[in-house]
Amino acid sequence: MFLSTFEKQLDSKRRFVVPQDFRAAAAGSFDGVFCFPSIEADCLEGGGKALFDRYADLIEELPFGDPLRTSLETVVYGGMNQLAFDSAGRITLPESLCEAFGLTDWVVVVGLKDRFQIWNRDSFRAWREEQRAAARAGLADLRQRQRAARTGGV
Repeated sequence: MFLSTFEKQLDSKRRFVVPQDFRAAAAGSFDGVFCFPSIEADCLEGGGKALFDRYADLIEELPFGDPLRTSLETVVYGGMNQLAFDSAGRITLPESLCEAFGLTDWVVVVGLKDRFQIWNRDSFRAWREEQRAAARAGLADLRQRQRAARTGGV
C-alpha cells in the first residue's frame, strides 16, 4: 500500500528518491511506476501494475467509441509514462509533466492506498486544506444520515 505523505526535493535532472515502501508496493512487471496526469486533481497520479490494470479494466467495461472511454483512454493511456527506478531508487519526471504541474524544486508525494499523487508543494498544501474541510463536512453529513436511519428519520 502507498501510505503517508513525503516532501522530496527534485534534483537538476528532475529526479527524486521514491520512498522504499512505495517502491515495494509498486513491485511488478518492471522496476518502476506508471505515472500520468491525474483525472481528479492538478497533480500526477502514479502506482504499480495493479493501478494500471484497474484503469484498463474500467476502460474495457465501456463500449468502443463511448465518449467516456475515449476520454479515459486519452488521459490515462495517452498520458501514461513508465518511470523506471534507477540504482538509487529514483525516478525521473518528464519535463513536460513538470512544466504542466509546476514541479520545480520540491514535490509532495501522497500515498492513497493503491496509488499515489505527486504535487507541487504549495498546490498540495491548498488542496489538503480543501480536502480536510470536505472530509469534515462529508463525515458530519454521513453521521447525521446514519443517526436518522437508526432513529427512523425522527
